[in-house]
Amino acid sequence: MQGLMFRRSTGCCEDSQVTMQQVRQCIERCHAPLAQAQALVTSELEKFQDSLARCTMHCNDKAKDSADAGSKELQVKRQLESCVTKCVDGHMNLIPAMTKKMKESLSSIGK
Repeated sequence: MQGLMFRRSTGCCEDSQVTMQQVRQCIERCHAPLAQAQALVTSELEKFQDSLARCTMHCNDKAKDSADAGSKELQVKRQLESCVTKCVDGHMNLIPAMTKKMKESLSSIGK
């Protein structure tokens, strides 16, 4: 995708009959698909990270509540570890679907 962007951008500079403004606009149009792709990937990864963070925060809240209720430290620690492990495992299982979704979205950009 990046190579295509650069090849197209060089074509913008080859016409000696166009103004600098037209060259700049042409290059911006060539860069747009890559910028769109980067934004899409960034957005998906941010959603994934936010979801994982929410899950681990929920685990922390549960552990704090357990500690406040008088549970022993070792028990709270094990509960927290178990909960966080479940969060991570669950999110690991989401990666293939997220990857597929991003690939499908990326393949439609710039066509």
